[in-house]
Amino acid sequence: MVDCTKCFNVAINLVPNALARGGIILTPSCTLRYEAYQFYNLTGLELSPAQSIAPSPTARTKPAGKKKATAKKIAVATIVPLAVLALLITGICVFRKKAKKYPSPDAKNVLDDLVTAESLMFDLRTLEAATNNFSDDHKLGQGGFGSVYKGTLENGQEIAVKRLSKISSQGAEEFKNEVVLIANLQHRNLVKLLGFCLAGEEKLLVFEYVPNKSFNYFLFDAQKQGELNWCTRYEIIRGISRGLLYLHEDSQPRIIHRDLKSGNILLDANMNPKIADFGLARIFKVEQTVDDTSRIVGTYGYMAPEYAMHGQFSVKTDVYSFGVLVLEIVSGKKVSARFHPSTGDLLTYAWRSLIEDKPLEFMDPTLKDSYSMEEVIKSIHLGLLCTQENTQARPTMSTVVHMLNNGSSINTMPIPQCPRSFLQSSNESSLVSRLSRHSTTTSSANVSTPFTENQNTISELHPR
Repeated sequence: MVDCTKCFNVAINLVPNALARGGIILTPSCTLRYEAYQFYNLTGLELSPAQSIAPSPTARTKPAGKKKATAKKIAVATIVPLAVLALLITGICVFRKKAKKYPSPDAKNVLDDLVTAESLMFDLRTLEAATNNFSDDHKLGQGGFGSVYKGTLENGQEIAVKRLSKISSQGAEEFKNEVVLIANLQHRNLVKLLGFCLAGEEKLLVFEYVPNKSFNYFLFDAQKQGELNWCTRYEIIRGISRGLLYLHEDSQPRIIHRDLKSGNILLDANMNPKIADFGLARIFKVEQTVDDTSRIVGTYGYMAPEYAMHGQFSVKTDVYSFGVLVLEIVSGKKVSARFHPSTGDLLTYAWRSLIEDKPLEFMDPTLKDSYSMEEVIKSIHLGLLCTQENTQARPTMSTVVHMLNNGSSINTMPIPQCPRSFLQSSNESSLVSRLSRHSTTTSSANVSTPFTENQNTISELHPR
């Protein structure tokens, strides 16, 4: 209705200036005609044959000159309106094209969403052909929401297709989160969404193919652990922190992953980490900092206590998961691994090794002598800070990134709270005192210790 009114108003405005004697204006939706004589309802005004007036002799025998003048006038009266009509149609087309190019902010948002959805659509047959009908030979892994397959498009591009399980609890809302949110996320430490497919009961997501599979494939495999030297592990920690910082503070809207774990970290050809699987992500408004949910989703061991027990989650929920992941990277052990009764679980093991000045006992033995003691201790310390039970005591990801980028020395980092699971053999204050002394003396440690001290700095070549 609005477009019709605009179109009609444009035509009306042309009447006094361009078509004073009459004419016809054609538009995509309507036609406007006006003349200097009555051209409508002619049937009721026509005279009957008996009442018709015979033409006068003068009218029947017009001179040749007057006939030519009349023909000229008719030609002019016909050509001019047609030319004006052509200009009018051209103007309307240009106007509509500019309106599409420069829509109002609200209209632009709607248009962008529609264009994005259309551009991301994949045909089911295309994906079936790319994955050889989702054969087991192309299967990369199985997750809680379905299977992932490797595919190759006709142009040679490699893709990863996530085929959501038909019996999965993931519904339209979660699927929409994946499509709408990930498609607009642009960061080198996030897996890029290329498109999606909806066909009947089939729901599929198409991602960029990351060749080195998931991080846990290397971290917890006895044969592959050797490929992860300390420098690679530390860069993976830093890359994950930058990706989380983007999700928490730089993306619009803010996004909480809620299922960060080693299995959801993919490694590209250069062993750079990319955070994957945003099916559990929850849209957060800028002013929101915490939310409650009756749906507890995630992986136990990585889940923060307030989320696992009360369903409360915030950016600090992801910080907790990040801390667990950091401790896994340093130790090469799963959070669910069984330790000796004297060492306790992973968090207790990390805490004990730190306060007893034995960080090398916690570190993965496959690292041998190629590591930086300061970075190892900083990583253990940071992991314990992130996994504190008090959410307010956990650092934000911006603080974490600052600490990892040589922005903090060990003796200036806050002292982490004692894990609840720690087997206290003495009062907590004495343990904290020992940890404080450890943090102060570490920075002045003798370089002659039996390990390689890496004092090189790494420049940030990319913005976060």
